Formats: sequence, structure tokens, C-alpha cells
Amino acid sequence: MPTIDICFSPELLPLFNLQGRVAVVVDVLRATSSIVAALASGVTHLVPVSELAECRALAAEGYLTAAERDGRQAEGVDLGNSPFGYLDGVVPVRGRAVAITTTNGTRALHLAQTADAVVVGAFLNLQAVADFVRQQQKDVVVVCAGWKGLFCLEDTLFGGALAARLADTFDTTASDATLAALDLWQAAEADVAGYLLKSSHVRRLNSLELHKDMEFCVRPDVYNLVPLFREGKIEVV
Repeated sequence: MPTIDICFSPELLPLFNLQGRVAVVVDVLRATSSIVAALASGVTHLVPVSELAECRALAAEGYLTAAERDGRQAEGVDLGNSPFGYLDGVVPVRGRAVAITTTNGTRALHLAQTADAVVVGAFLNLQAVADFVRQQQKDVVVVCAGWKGLFCLEDTLFGGALAARLADTFDTTASDATLAALDLWQAAEADVAGYLLKSSHVRRLNSLELHKDMEFCVRPDVYNLVPLFREGKIEVV
């Protein structure tokens, strides 16, 4: 029976051997949620990059640019890190490609590239991710993007939610991290948005008047799609 493990921060990834495994990278607030919303809105693919200059430079190749630092949209780009940037129609995105860089999520994607498959996960596509990894029948590591290398509650809750969805066909008891994530998920499941009000990242977003982003990003199973990061691009399977 395959296992599911949780890496609480990209800083811990050197302790994990991702070869032969599926990595599910999650940055609930907000990079992976925005990526899922972008693809659902007709974006052809996204290219995650590390630096703002690299992101802006891709505009010359026809890319829309999306960039965030410390929760705010960076200067000189088309979009920030909100899923509503792809959903509200202010910037037409259908049929376009997007270069994206964020504080935490894009870094986690690059660090997970040694895995057999790198899946972009969010609550928005939770069941689709669960179905995909079940089909692979390989060990899974949920890579939580965290906040600047630190543990964050919302990404760990996603790990617990995914483990709960996979409990019938995966071993969810082999890792203390998974057991902890499952316990947190059981405490939060009835009201995820309410549970997260005490978290540091949600308080940070609320200070930026972005509460609606949090409420949207914790909605489960809005989209039935699975983005994979391979050969430098994020595309729907």
C-alpha cells in the first residue's frame, strides 16, 4: 500500500527522497489556488519563476505577468496573486500564458522537481488531485509552501484533507506528520474558514483586506482539473 507523507516546509525537503514519488505542492493562500483558477479560466499554461526581473522579462515573449511579494501585487506586472485576478475579467486571460512568481509557492514548485510527478494542489481541486494520485499508485509527499520557510496552518490542513480522501487506499499512519495533519483537519473540517481566522497568514491577508480570497481558496472541489509542473511549465493533465 502506498504512503502519504507531509513536508511542513520547503526547508525540510532535503530530508525527503522524492524520487519515485508524487509531490503535491500546495500554497493555499494563494499561489496554487490562483494557478488552479487561472487554468480553469482558460490560461494555456503558467511558467513559475523565482525572480521579479525574470517574470517581467517574459512579457516581451507575450506572457501575462503575475507577481506577489509579502502578499501584495508587485509593481510593473499584470496580475497579483489573487484567484480573482483570473476570474473577474478585468485582465483578459483566456488563451494567454502567464509567467508567475510568488513569495512561497513558486519556490516550492522548483524545489520539488526531483519527484516523478509534481502536482499543483489546492482545496479548489482537492478531489481531482486525490483521484490522480490514487491512479499513480506511488508514495505521495505533500509539499507545503509555508511562509518564508516556516510552518503554516492552511497548507497543513490541505495535507490532512488529502490524506483523509486517500485513507481507503493509502497508508496514512506511517508518518507522524500525516497523523498530525489529519488531526488538524478533523478539528477544522466543519468550518475551515472559521478555523483559519486565528492563523497568521489569514490575519496577514485580512490586514490587506483580502478576506474574500481566503474564503474562496478554502472551498473544496470547485474545479475538476489537475495541473502538472513539468519541463518548466504548469499545464492541465
